[in-house]
Amino acid sequence: MASIVFDASAILALLRDEPGAEIVAPYVGDGLISAVNFQEVIKGLLRREVSVDAALAMLDALHLDVRPHDRDAAVAAAKLYPVTKAFGSGLGDRTCMALAIAEGLPAITTDQEWARIEMPGLKLVLAR
Repeated sequence: MASIVFDASAILALLRDEPGAEIVAPYVGDGLISAVNFQEVIKGLLRREVSVDAALAMLDALHLDVRPHDRDAAVAAAKLYPVTKAFGSGLGDRTCMALAIAEGLPAITTDQEWARIEMPGLKLVLAR
């Protein structure tokens, strides 16, 4: 059973060995990620000229449980917009938060703005 939901920023910090990677690393092999955030990680690696095949190999090594972003997940994420808009949260952020709330798990992120969001059921691990 998973113990955490990964935000794309946390996975990217780990893969790029950025500040916070040491906080993310212990959760490897024990977490969920939404398909939306999974896509964001791949996009972030492509921006650094990592091939899709290499990006997928890196992600596969993390043994992530990738969850679909279906109708219900989309509605749950959209419902978070009024609470998160003042903090600049985008689609990926809301998708991660909604998955974490639905699963009753903390979300791990490097985005410190999330700590300012007051939302019932949202538990956080800040990696920075």
